[in-house]
Amino acid sequence: MLSSVVQGSGVGTVMFVIFIDDLAKLLEQYGITAKLFADDVKVYIEISGASDVAKLQATLDQIAGWACKWQLTVSVSKCNVLTVGHNSLDASYELNGCKLPSNSEYRDLGITAVSNLSPTSHITEIVAKAHQRANIILRGFTSGDINVLIRAFIVYVRPIVQHNSVIWSPSLKHDIDLIEKVQRRFIKRLYGLKCLSYADQLTKLGLYSLELRRLHLDLILCYKIVFGMVNVCFNDFFLI
Repeated sequence: MLSSVVQGSGVGTVMFVIFIDDLAKLLEQYGITAKLFADDVKVYIEISGASDVAKLQATLDQIAGWACKWQLTVSVSKCNVLTVGHNSLDASYELNGCKLPSNSEYRDLGITAVSNLSPTSHITEIVAKAHQRANIILRGFTSGDINVLIRAFIVYVRPIVQHNSVIWSPSLKHDIDLIEKVQRRFIKRLYGLKCLSYADQLTKLGLYSLELRRLHLDLILCYKIVFGMVNVCFNDFFLI
């Protein structure tokens, strides 16, 4: 190992930020947008001509050169190109001499993004995972205590269908119902609640629908944007 910081240490995070800070400043010079999260780097630009393609390729070359200079290895196998929208240019990009594959979707920080920005693919994945975990809870707990089972659902299942929901919150009824079915199906299988309507079940358990919880999270983010509590431009989302 030629270079690193100690993972999990108190100063490790600060040391890594100091280590990688000059890469962010380097990429700013090329007129592209760069986002860094830990050791992941995303670069993107609006492609309107061959000059933009060349600019993006030059940025990739700079990343490869910077990594080589600081004795880091770029995981080319984990890199790919995602085109959002329609692009008539048939462009290809290389990193460290390897052609990057062009995919229609990719997974980033737990979110599956697709070229048309539809959340359906992501929703299908998280719903399947949530149902699987809910079934494990119902089969694995010998206790039929409703409070215990609901607590397990809140801790181990609900975060799956709420993670970063402000990014992928659905607008199609099919997707909304698909997510809500996770909670609806789990509650229906609890003792003594099967004969009640979904609204009455939620009232008795003191829960909110998943759709309403997503709305709460959206409103919280809006509040933070309006009052400058997050680094998001107000004018990009709201009109005065």
